[in-house]
Amino acid sequence: MGLRREPTARQVRLATELRRLREAAGLKAREAAALLGVSSTQINQIEYGHSGVSEKRLRSLAAHYACMDDAFIDALVAMATDRTRGWWEEYRGHLPSAFLDLAELEHHATYRADVECLHIPGLLQTEDYARAVFAYRVPALPDRDLELRVHHRMQRKVIIERPEPVPYETVIHEAALRIRTGDRAAARAQLTHMLELSEADHVSVRVIPFDRDGFAGAWNTMTLTGGAVPKLDSAQRDGPEGTALVDSEAQLGALRTLFRKLEAESLDPERSRDFISRLAKEL
Repeated sequence: MGLRREPTARQVRLATELRRLREAAGLKAREAAALLGVSSTQINQIEYGHSGVSEKRLRSLAAHYACMDDAFIDALVAMATDRTRGWWEEYRGHLPSAFLDLAELEHHATYRADVECLHIPGLLQTEDYARAVFAYRVPALPDRDLELRVHHRMQRKVIIERPEPVPYETVIHEAALRIRTGDRAAARAQLTHMLELSEADHVSVRVIPFDRDGFAGAWNTMTLTGGAVPKLDSAQRDGPEGTALVDSEAQLGALRTLFRKLEAESLDPERSRDFISRLAKEL
């Protein structure tokens, strides 16, 4: 098997979990290599995502590491043996790898949860809204690159529109609903589109209004994505250097708690739909 030049975020996550299991077992890479009868270089390549690992070797490593969590091991095996070439592969070489990693992550998700305070979440955006967001970039994107980003964002919606959709929750601040990213007509169409999507049983849209007392969490933009087991959940946070993936158990626990706290600050889904409907009628 050849070495990967650029492993995907999913492949890197598998590698990270295998390294964590080895370290929790108190073994050095060379000791794990000896257990499998391979070189320590091969173990390093596996643990950095530059090389795949067979189901037989993965289960052997898990046994040597004394991992007794069968559901977790099965989930890792599924990651290791997955050969999915999803729709996002058509963008490889045309968009930054982070776009492809996000689509792959969502494809395998068991749930999605977003918090947005200044923008409509990507999964709920209309084409005109997404185009306005990408067009505001400085320096400006060439037309072809801009359209590729818009089309990619529209295709990501498949996870909430397919026959077996992913459960989706989002908490949106009123500011994001009121900022006119496009013109008046585009803003009205965006709010109407959100209302239509929110009628689905698997979609929950909740609004935090401006007049909510004691709300100090406007900086808490985040995305939570469910893995096959909770240990494989992940999160994304936006920062000065771009989007960062979070996968440590402690950080994930804190972000889950924070999401529920923000959810508690918001209106329930029915009152949120009424709120969005009123805003749309004002436009």
